Amino acid sequence: MKQLEFQEFYRASRDVCLRAVLASVGDRQLAEDLVAEAFTRAWVSWHRVSRHPAPPAWIVRTALNTRVSWWRRRRREVALEGDLEVADTSAGSAGLDPALLAAIRRLPQRQREVIAFRVFLDLDTRTTAEILGIAPGTVTAHLSRAVTTLRDHLVTVDDREVGS
Repeated sequence: MKQLEFQEFYRASRDVCLRAVLASVGDRQLAEDLVAEAFTRAWVSWHRVSRHPAPPAWIVRTALNTRVSWWRRRRREVALEGDLEVADTSAGSAGLDPALLAAIRRLPQRQREVIAFRVFLDLDTRTTAEILGIAPGTVTAHLSRAVTTLRDHLVTVDDREVGS
């Protein structure tokens, strides 16, 4: 029973979680690794995760927290011949437009996280605020700023004139 329930959750949630993490981290391979790690942790704690109000949000938050842990561990390592990490901005099968992904990557971290939860996971403001540990008004402010910035980067002058 546990295995079938988890398999169904994985099939239904993997792509949306990957898109949310990819929007936040901007690197396809890193996003896939983080999501895989988060799903592994979810499997181990499925009895608890399955009762979470938004299990996909648990996956994304765990993936983003894992990134921070990996980054902290990595910064202590001695780099050999500089930084070899290259961000892959191609959206590939994640279904994200490369221009949109590039624009999202330029947003501040908290705005990227809010976009991931509110837009990609379609969570409400209150749930997003609880998951990120911030006030609902802060979620709304970050989302507003992010949308304004994305609109400024993605909507051309011709598009604005057509809408007038």
